[in-house]
Amino acid sequence: AIKLLGNYPNPFNPSTTIRFELKEELKGPVFIKIYNLKGQLVRTLGLHVSHKGIYDIVWDGMDQTGNTVSSGLYFYTLNFDKYLLSGKMTMMK
Repeated sequence: AIKLLGNYPNPFNPSTTIRFELKEELKGPVFIKIYNLKGQLVRTLGLHVSHKGIYDIVWDGMDQTGNTVSSGLYFYTLNFDKYLLSGKMTMMK
């Protein structure tokens, strides 16, 4: 029903686009949560989906308080309804 297509560019600086595909007609909020290597939540992004197709959401490399994150490895989860998918990405300055 939902497929994570990864992020590009990866590695990135200063922003990256996370892409996913809905293979069915689904509606509702999708949340992308970005974590550092310590497992701390860095940023939450969200959008509302309304039909099948490919969706993009951009992370600007900022944390919740508007500060640029440091170089390193980050993990993200895509949470939609009963689905939870994850990926990893690298910020390089």
